[in-house]
Amino acid sequence: MKTVQFFSALLLMGAIVSVSSCKPTTDSTSSLPAEVEDNFNFIVANDLGRNGYYDQKIIAEQMGETAGEIGIEFVAAAGDIHHFEGVASVNDPLWNTNYEYIYSHPELMLDWYPVLGNHEYRGNTQAVLDYSGVSRRWCMPARYYDKSFEVGDSSSLKVVFIDTAPLIDKYHKESEESYRDVAAQDMEVQLHWIDSVLNASHETWKIVIGHHPVYAQTPKDEIERENLQQRLDPLLRKYGVDMYIAGHIHNFQHIRVPGSDVDYVVNSSASLSRKVSEIEGTQYCSPEPGFSVVSVSDKDLNLYMLDKTGHVLHTVTRTR
Repeated sequence: MKTVQFFSALLLMGAIVSVSSCKPTTDSTSSLPAEVEDNFNFIVANDLGRNGYYDQKIIAEQMGETAGEIGIEFVAAAGDIHHFEGVASVNDPLWNTNYEYIYSHPELMLDWYPVLGNHEYRGNTQAVLDYSGVSRRWCMPARYYDKSFEVGDSSSLKVVFIDTAPLIDKYHKESEESYRDVAAQDMEVQLHWIDSVLNASHETWKIVIGHHPVYAQTPKDEIERENLQQRLDPLLRKYGVDMYIAGHIHNFQHIRVPGSDVDYVVNSSASLSRKVSEIEGTQYCSPEPGFSVVSVSDKDLNLYMLDKTGHVLHTVTRTR
């Protein structure tokens, strides 16, 4: 009897592991659909700065090749462009080894719209903004800002770029020792700004991009998600945001939660990735490194998760 109970327990444990593990990736032969070339496209990349190590160079080259194949309007850099202590100034050599010398493909010589990540906050965040005066393609007018674009024949896109670290209590508590620039940021001012921008938005499609996820499976401090669920998520839901795109966790995740029509996306690291498993609401997850392509038309908004070889792993689709 004990032997039967033992093996029954093992089977039960196996079932639990099966439920919590990630869904298998899509067939590795899948590629972006041909109609993407006719859409308004941009790339999302984050957690980049590894001085070219791990998969960073490979992914950077694939980003350039994909950009050349489909045509993109810009790159959204969703934080942690620099590991581990940010940058000291606009002249820090890390600008070359983490960014300029790595993302050198001709098709990536266009506008990059960055947001700050937690690793930027370990250094001089003002230097990250000021680099806009050094690099033609580094376009960061403020710590948080928005852009509007015409897409298709009759549609428009609003992208809101936000600064998530100051919205999380943890970073304020650790500001004196590790994240000194956070202390000067007023979260209420930013939240009021996000509210006003989304309230005034009449665009067809709405995307918000920040470094930290609202929902995600991760061993990182739960307070990060709890604070954003409390402070940011109500605004995403209130104003009908289509997608919230983040990084920080170093893997791909697509999550839907009860009571919300928002697609919550975690974009994988463009260098070093990490393991992941399912949680409640997980539609897809993968530990593969890579980047995403957002493709917008009059009729639909798609986010394609791509691995380091450019193959599509999962697609998040919104339709009108």
